[in-house]
Amino acid sequence: MKTGQVGGRAEAPRVSIAIPLFDEEEGLPELLRRVTAVLDALPGEGHELVLVDDGSSDRTMEILERAAGNDPRIVAVSLSRNFGHQAALTAALEIVTGDVIVLMDGDLQDAPELIPTMLERMREGYDVVYARRDRRQEAWWLRVAYFAYYRILSAVSNVQLPLDAGDFAAISSRALRAIRSAPERHRYLRGLRAWAGFRQIGLPVERAARYTGQSKYSLRKLLRLASDGIFSFSIIPLRLAAALGAVTVFLTTLFALFALYARLFLDRSPQGFTALILVMTFVSGVNLLFLGIIGEYVGRVYEEVKGRPLYVVQRVVRGRDGSEPT
Repeated sequence: MKTGQVGGRAEAPRVSIAIPLFDEEEGLPELLRRVTAVLDALPGEGHELVLVDDGSSDRTMEILERAAGNDPRIVAVSLSRNFGHQAALTAALEIVTGDVIVLMDGDLQDAPELIPTMLERMREGYDVVYARRDRRQEAWWLRVAYFAYYRILSAVSNVQLPLDAGDFAAISSRALRAIRSAPERHRYLRGLRAWAGFRQIGLPVERAARYTGQSKYSLRKLLRLASDGIFSFSIIPLRLAAALGAVTVFLTTLFALFALYARLFLDRSPQGFTALILVMTFVSGVNLLFLGIIGEYVGRVYEEVKGRPLYVVQRVVRGRDGSEPT
């Protein structure tokens, strides 16, 4: 992490904290209290807190506007509708101006009090310090699913992705520039963070429970994020389709040779109408499955080719300066 020089001494880096929010009015006051307390304790000046309201239907933006009116470090961004967690976080990353950028969620499962520890590790020369979730306060089946998913993704990815690492991280401005250079729509930011390279290290943490309310990540959204990770960083599913097709052709050829041998030398034909139906049904199901996988890749290409923006900003409120029309 680079710092400037003022009067022969190192200047503390400017820190920007980027947080996406969606219907978080209940826990937002506590989030603001804890994050601003961390900013107050950081050395140096010019720190900022960029909060993006991802089309909330509650009073989230109203609270943000009021907070921005009282604290010049707060930048409140309102998106025109709900574009999704990764899009909202991307919007925040486009606005931040600090030397070090901290990405975190707004439900207080990511503890703001860990930020100084992350900054300490960055002073050792790291460009990325990410939180590695060693323990989670969630349902057992979710813990099992997360454990399995991260290991499957790491095994099939064409980029070395760290295990059990979420979006909570501190990154340098040059690492952020590399992430910004990736224009893809189906974003998996923790994967892009690994793709950017530079020196990275994990910080073991315990993933806390939500401060209040229910998770906004439904099962459907979790599956979508998981598929974004796999399809954005691996073509193994396509290769599996080719491999399974080759194995099927090989086994079919063996069976055909056996049928020919039985007919010519054993004077009988292989029996097994039920087995034949099962094989045909299985092969048809496999074909449909891999057609769906191929369709997923084609659909993502289609989404990229359309070139629509990832999000639309409705307005930006910067501290005590008022609202900026967009």
